[in-house]
Amino acid sequence: MTADVDRRALLKRARLPLVAAPMLLVSGPELVIAACRAGVFGSFPTANCRAEGELDEWLHRIAAACGPDAAPCVPNLIVHRSNPRLEQDLDVILRHRPAAVITSVGSPAAVAPALRAAGIQVWCDVATVRHAERAIDAGADGLILLTAGAGGQTGNANPFAFVRAVRRRFDGIVALAGGQADGQALLAARALGCDLGYMGTRFIATREARADERYKSFVVESELDDIHLTNALSGLETNLLRRSLLAQGLDPAEFGLGPKRFSMAALEGRDGGAPKRWRDIWSAGHSVSGVRDVPTVADLVDRLAAEYAEAARTTHALTAEPVLTAGPALAAGPARMAGPARMAGPARTAGPGSTPGGAR
Repeated sequence: MTADVDRRALLKRARLPLVAAPMLLVSGPELVIAACRAGVFGSFPTANCRAEGELDEWLHRIAAACGPDAAPCVPNLIVHRSNPRLEQDLDVILRHRPAAVITSVGSPAAVAPALRAAGIQVWCDVATVRHAERAIDAGADGLILLTAGAGGQTGNANPFAFVRAVRRRFDGIVALAGGQADGQALLAARALGCDLGYMGTRFIATREARADERYKSFVVESELDDIHLTNALSGLETNLLRRSLLAQGLDPAEFGLGPKRFSMAALEGRDGGAPKRWRDIWSAGHSVSGVRDVPTVADLVDRLAAEYAEAARTTHALTAEPVLTAGPALAAGPARMAGPARMAGPARTAGPGSTPGGAR
């Protein structure tokens, strides 16, 4: 599989370079079908299918509702060893042969050979450069970069630095997750070197999303300052809506950052804790500041497409302006003398490095 050829072929099947990101308990067939029909990649976590045979049923339903002109559905598979359904869900996916699969919470090494042998691209979400390198070594065709501000499981990296660091190592598909709610942000991601944007929070507040109506209201009413970072729920660093914590009588200050131990049971709310994780405590990203209504997915994608086109026109006009260059005065300006404090300052030594965030 040659990444460049397949990337061009696959991405051309979408109207906009965008993935409606997979969201636990929020992404169902209704949202995925609406996204694919509107012309963006649709996705859902296979963990959302709780009943026996439900994943097979969902994939059949999505395929039947989305004709050849729709954008592809790319299911999301949690590959962590604590996922008891990993092999079962993988078998179902191999039978249906979607265009690509998004792997989460770990290296795709265990599933990539089977997926690629079936002609399925492997897109892996990563939160650090080291994770990206491991995914590349495992044969990933695409990387989803989880950056600071992404909703749900998130990363700590600055998107500008992260994208450019990955692009120096990888020429496959790159999608940027975190902070995008409109067409202007989507175009910025493309200008940065990404093939795709990756929006979850914006799609929570759509009519087809399976989110509770209070959840959608919280997203619409919140600002980025209302997002709370913790790893207390599943062991992964996660951005949550402060309002949902307060609504459960919980103090956000008690939900901070501790040991990073991922638990599939905790993620799904099967560990007996109360409240029930994602059912009662809701996640969102910094892009809540760009969400102010609850449209249909079709109307949202139309709006994003118009914003994207307008941003492209504006950017073209900006790049057509003369570029400022250094004239003689700038190029040969007087040298600045260092003051005493600068000349005599003690040498600084590097302290112990901090560990990159995210268990993914």
